[in-house]
Amino acid sequence: MSDLFFSDVLRDGFAMPELPWVPWVEPGRAGVEHCVLWTTDDRNESVGLLLRFPPGAHGDFHEHLGHELMLVLHGQLDHSDGRSFGRGDLVVEEPGSRHQMSSANGCTVLAVRTRPAAPRTPRAGEVVREPAP
Repeated sequence: MSDLFFSDVLRDGFAMPELPWVPWVEPGRAGVEHCVLWTTDDRNESVGLLLRFPPGAHGDFHEHLGHELMLVLHGQLDHSDGRSFGRGDLVVEEPGSRHQMSSANGCTVLAVRTRPAAPRTPRAGEVVREPAP
């Protein structure tokens, strides 16, 4: 693969229709698309992704086995704990953090994981926000 370059990723409407977006099909996910920027052959290594959440899309509820960095490039990303992040917000999740991400109005996110995440069932007190219809 050749080097990648993306100009002005914080512009309004960052959608990059020329990228090979793929639906992220896993139990608990709905509507999320991703484009892999890099990965390693070993599933315990890092991965860089662009994520696209159309309005109402959501990921699964999961736990991070390593760090995850998320930079919102466009729109608003909603965390299951009630926080929302907008364009330019940078979120770093620690190993062991558990959440579900969604977007009521749609967003594009750069995500970097040092290790994979594992699907989980929410424990008592962990809130799973349902995306807006």
